[in-house]
Amino acid sequence: MAEVRPGGPPKEGSGWPTGPELSEEAQSELLRLCEQQFTKLEKLQNEIILCEPDLCEDPQEQLVNRLMATEAELKQWLTMEPELLVANSEVLLKAGKEEMLKLCSELEMIVSCSEAKRDKLRETKELEEKWLKEKKHVLAAANDHVKQLQTEKEKLSEHSVLQDMKTKIQKMKVYQERLMESLGNVLEKHVPPPQKESSSNKKKIPEDLISLNEILELLMNKVLNTAHDPYVTIDSTFWPPYIEMLLRHGIAVRHQENNFKIRLETFC
Repeated sequence: MAEVRPGGPPKEGSGWPTGPELSEEAQSELLRLCEQQFTKLEKLQNEIILCEPDLCEDPQEQLVNRLMATEAELKQWLTMEPELLVANSEVLLKAGKEEMLKLCSELEMIVSCSEAKRDKLRETKELEEKWLKEKKHVLAAANDHVKQLQTEKEKLSEHSVLQDMKTKIQKMKVYQERLMESLGNVLEKHVPPPQKESSSNKKKIPEDLISLNEILELLMNKVLNTAHDPYVTIDSTFWPPYIEMLLRHGIAVRHQENNFKIRLETFC
């Protein structure tokens, strides 16, 4: 691009084409017109000074006078037809070229500023896009991390609940075994199994009798397994003194319609 010189046309060597210099005839005509216009301007200025009235002391009146004078001048300019100061084509061509060169120089300056601003905006846009891309990556990574933590939390929660239930069940089994062991020891000590042969009347006792501990286990398992039908049928393996003891002490009760069925008493 050509060298930009604000305020006037580029000089020779700047890249812009320069026309030939004005001829002596055109220069003399241009100087003559300038002198005429200057003389006319001096004359008008003197007339204005002579015709100017004394200044009013009132500022408001001064403003009104100036407004009226400006309006009159505006009307005069609107009614005037523009005319050329010079009719010489050579002078007009030279002036037109200089004005066009000046306009081109100003336009080049505007283009240069616009290109610089465009490059700056493009650079800013690239930085903003890069920043946005990085933020999207960070957001995606954060979302993945949150999902992973939630999954681990759910797995950990399920595992912990399951493990806790297993621990409780194991503790209950151990506690039940201890209770049954203690019950067996108490029954063995205080309620020994029936002897095979009675010492008093020499009555023979069946060998297939079950112990009191086993009777209690049957009653408890029946209540736990079939709560809707907790009765156990009495057969020949149940020793009658054991059944009578359980009924008398309120540990078991008979069926209302069948005396050969008993169940464990409901303890509240």
